[in-house]
Amino acid sequence: MREMRNKKREITDMKVIEELLKNARILRLGMVDGNKPYVVPLHYGYTLEDGKLTFFMHGAKEGRKIDVLKANDNVFVEIDMDEELIPSDVACDYAAYFLSLMAEGKATLVEDLDEKIRGLKVLMKTQTGRDFDIPEPMAKGTAVIKVDVAEFSAKGRPKQ
Repeated sequence: MREMRNKKREITDMKVIEELLKNARILRLGMVDGNKPYVVPLHYGYTLEDGKLTFFMHGAKEGRKIDVLKANDNVFVEIDMDEELIPSDVACDYAAYFLSLMAEGKATLVEDLDEKIRGLKVLMKTQTGRDFDIPEPMAKGTAVIKVDVAEFSAKGRPKQ
Protein backbone atom coordinates (compact mmCIF):
# COMPACT_ATOMS: atom_id res chain seq x y z
CA MET A 1 0.00 0.00 0.00
CA ARG A 2 1.09 3.55 -0.70
CA GLU A 3 1.85 5.85 2.25
CA MET A 4 -0.65 8.65 2.80
CA ARG A 5 0.00 12.23 3.88
CA ASN A 6 -3.20 12.64 5.95
CA LYS A 7 -2.86 9.69 8.32
CA LYS A 8 -6.17 10.33 10.11
CA ARG A 9 -8.09 9.52 6.88
CA GLU A 10 -5.91 6.56 5.88
CA ILE A 11 -7.62 3.17 5.87
CA THR A 12 -5.32 0.18 6.28
CA ASP A 13 -7.84 -2.37 7.58
CA MET A 14 -8.14 -4.87 4.71
CA LYS A 15 -11.67 -5.81 5.84
CA VAL A 16 -12.82 -2.20 5.28
CA ILE A 17 -10.99 -2.05 1.94
CA GLU A 18 -12.59 -5.30 0.82
CA GLU A 19 -16.04 -4.00 1.82
CA LEU A 20 -15.42 -0.95 -0.37
CA LEU A 21 -14.34 -3.14 -3.28
CA LYS A 22 -17.37 -5.42 -2.85
CA ASN A 23 -19.97 -2.68 -2.50
CA ALA A 24 -18.92 0.12 -4.83
CA ARG A 25 -20.19 -0.38 -8.37
CA ILE A 26 -18.21 2.01 -10.54
CA LEU A 27 -14.48 2.30 -11.09
CA ARG A 28 -12.99 5.34 -12.82
CA LEU A 29 -10.16 4.29 -15.11
CA GLY A 30 -7.70 7.12 -15.70
CA MET A 31 -5.51 6.95 -18.79
CA VAL A 32 -3.29 9.29 -20.79
CA ASP A 33 -4.36 9.97 -24.39
CA GLY A 34 -1.26 11.52 -25.93
CA ASN A 35 -0.70 14.36 -23.49
CA LYS A 36 -4.30 14.64 -22.25
CA PRO A 37 -6.00 12.86 -19.35
CA TYR A 38 -8.88 10.56 -20.24
CA VAL A 39 -11.15 8.99 -17.60
CA VAL A 40 -13.85 6.38 -18.15
CA PRO A 41 -16.35 5.13 -15.54
CA LEU A 42 -16.71 1.34 -15.74
CA HIS A 43 -18.28 -1.57 -13.90
CA TYR A 44 -15.53 -3.80 -12.54
CA GLY A 45 -14.61 -7.04 -10.90
CA TYR A 46 -11.63 -7.58 -8.66
CA THR A 47 -9.49 -10.16 -6.97
CA LEU A 48 -7.51 -9.50 -3.81
CA GLU A 49 -5.17 -12.38 -3.11
CA ASP A 50 -2.23 -12.16 -0.70
CA GLY A 51 -2.41 -8.34 -0.84
CA LYS A 52 -2.27 -8.36 -4.67
CA LEU A 53 -5.15 -6.38 -6.19
CA THR A 54 -6.31 -7.01 -9.77
CA PHE A 55 -9.24 -5.39 -11.58
CA PHE A 56 -11.21 -6.67 -14.57
CA MET A 57 -13.40 -4.48 -16.78
CA HIS A 58 -15.13 -5.11 -20.08
CA GLY A 59 -16.36 -3.18 -23.09
CA ALA A 60 -16.37 -2.90 -26.83
CA LYS A 61 -13.40 -4.32 -28.69
CA GLU A 62 -12.69 -1.02 -30.41
CA GLY A 63 -12.96 2.65 -29.59
CA ARG A 64 -11.04 5.40 -27.87
CA LYS A 65 -10.50 3.52 -24.59
CA ILE A 66 -8.94 0.55 -26.42
CA ASP A 67 -6.79 2.81 -28.61
CA VAL A 68 -5.52 4.74 -25.59
CA LEU A 69 -4.67 1.56 -23.64
CA LYS A 70 -2.79 0.12 -26.62
CA ALA A 71 -0.67 3.27 -26.80
CA ASN A 72 -0.03 3.59 -23.05
CA ASP A 73 -0.70 0.83 -20.52
CA ASN A 74 -0.11 3.01 -17.44
CA VAL A 75 -3.43 3.58 -15.67
CA PHE A 76 -4.86 5.05 -12.49
CA VAL A 77 -7.98 3.73 -10.76
CA GLU A 78 -10.35 5.57 -8.43
CA ILE A 79 -13.31 4.02 -6.61
CA ASP A 80 -15.52 5.74 -4.05
CA MET A 81 -18.77 5.22 -2.18
CA ASP A 82 -20.89 6.33 0.78
CA GLU A 83 -20.43 10.03 0.10
CA GLU A 84 -22.69 12.08 2.35
CA LEU A 85 -22.33 15.72 3.34
CA ILE A 86 -21.77 16.69 6.96
CA PRO A 87 -23.50 20.09 7.10
CA SER A 88 -22.33 23.15 9.00
CA ASP A 89 -23.35 26.78 9.32
CA VAL A 90 -19.77 27.74 8.41
CA ALA A 91 -18.74 27.14 4.79
CA CYS A 92 -15.22 25.93 5.55
CA ASP A 93 -16.51 23.51 8.20
CA TYR A 94 -18.51 21.45 5.69
CA ALA A 95 -17.15 17.94 5.33
CA ALA A 96 -18.31 14.57 4.05
CA TYR A 97 -18.44 10.94 4.99
CA PHE A 98 -16.84 8.77 2.28
CA LEU A 99 -14.68 5.78 1.44
CA SER A 100 -12.28 5.76 -1.49
CA LEU A 101 -9.49 3.75 -3.05
CA MET A 102 -6.85 4.90 -5.52
CA ALA A 103 -4.47 2.61 -7.38
CA GLU A 104 -1.71 2.73 -9.97
CA GLY A 105 -1.06 -0.12 -12.34
CA LYS A 106 -0.61 -1.56 -15.80
CA ALA A 107 -3.54 -2.45 -18.05
CA THR A 108 -3.56 -5.30 -20.51
CA LEU A 109 -6.15 -6.33 -23.04
CA VAL A 110 -6.77 -9.98 -22.24
CA GLU A 111 -6.45 -12.19 -25.32
CA ASP A 112 -6.45 -15.68 -23.79
CA LEU A 113 -10.04 -17.00 -23.95
CA ASP A 114 -9.88 -18.82 -20.60
CA GLU A 115 -8.56 -15.70 -18.86
CA LYS A 116 -11.26 -13.57 -20.54
CA ILE A 117 -13.94 -15.93 -19.26
CA ARG A 118 -12.39 -15.86 -15.78
CA GLY A 119 -12.26 -12.04 -15.83
CA LEU A 120 -15.89 -11.78 -16.91
CA LYS A 121 -16.92 -14.24 -14.18
CA VAL A 122 -15.04 -12.17 -11.59
CA LEU A 123 -16.74 -9.01 -12.88
CA MET A 124 -20.22 -10.56 -12.69
CA LYS A 125 -19.57 -11.96 -9.19
CA THR A 126 -18.39 -8.55 -7.95
CA GLN A 127 -21.32 -6.70 -9.51
CA THR A 128 -24.13 -9.14 -8.67
CA GLY A 129 -22.87 -11.48 -5.95
CA ARG A 130 -23.82 -14.38 -8.25
CA ASP A 131 -21.85 -16.90 -10.28
CA PHE A 132 -22.52 -16.92 -14.04
CA ASP A 133 -21.45 -19.13 -16.90
CA ILE A 134 -19.87 -17.08 -19.66
CA PRO A 135 -20.40 -18.58 -23.13
CA GLU A 136 -17.30 -18.59 -25.36
CA PRO A 137 -18.96 -16.50 -28.12
CA MET A 138 -19.79 -13.80 -25.56
CA ALA A 139 -16.21 -13.73 -24.29
CA LYS A 140 -14.80 -13.69 -27.83
CA GLY A 141 -16.95 -10.69 -28.72
CA THR A 142 -15.99 -8.62 -25.69
CA ALA A 143 -12.83 -6.75 -24.76
CA VAL A 144 -11.61 -7.61 -21.27
CA ILE A 145 -9.22 -5.21 -19.59
CA LYS A 146 -7.07 -6.44 -16.72
CA VAL A 147 -5.31 -4.01 -14.42
CA ASP A 148 -2.47 -5.39 -12.34
CA VAL A 149 -2.19 -2.95 -9.45
CA ALA A 150 1.33 -1.94 -8.45
CA GLU A 151 0.23 0.06 -5.40
CA PHE A 152 -2.96 1.36 -3.84
CA SER A 153 -4.20 3.40 -0.93
CA ALA A 154 -7.57 3.83 0.73
CA LYS A 155 -8.93 6.73 2.71
CA GLY A 156 -12.16 7.89 4.13
CA ARG A 157 -14.33 9.22 6.84
CA PRO A 158 -16.68 6.31 7.51
CA LYS A 159 -20.04 7.14 9.04
CA GLN A 160 -20.07 5.97 12.64
